Amino acid sequence: MNIVIRNASDDPIYVQIKKQIQRDILTGKLAEGTKLPSIRFLAKELRISVITTKRAYDELEQEGYIHSVQGKGSFVAPRDEKLQREEHLRNIEEHLRKVLQLATLSKISKQEIVEILETLEEEDEEHFRG
Repeated sequence: MNIVIRNASDDPIYVQIKKQIQRDILTGKLAEGTKLPSIRFLAKELRISVITTKRAYDELEQEGYIHSVQGKGSFVAPRDEKLQREEHLRNIEEHLRKVLQLATLSKISKQEIVEILETLEEEDEEHFRG
């Protein structure tokens, strides 16, 4: 696992750790059942406090991303479909916001955007049928 701590970030260190682990879980880089580094090991590797690492793991567990087994460690939890859906919706919203900005700059109407989406959808359907 490759976690990068940025001192210039506005996020506290535990949030940076949490976000990077969340991303790796949601993108499938960390598969269900994968054992995470121990809290102590990760703290040592990142040269941070054990308390900071524990806080990140605790929040990940509370949010359903990981689960801990006494004496065995922390593991990636089974994927929660609702959680995954929310993450995909958030990504779609980010991309659509960029589309709207480009459309505004280019004076492309909402109807033209809808037509583009419909065309792309038709092309995808043909691709999967063919």
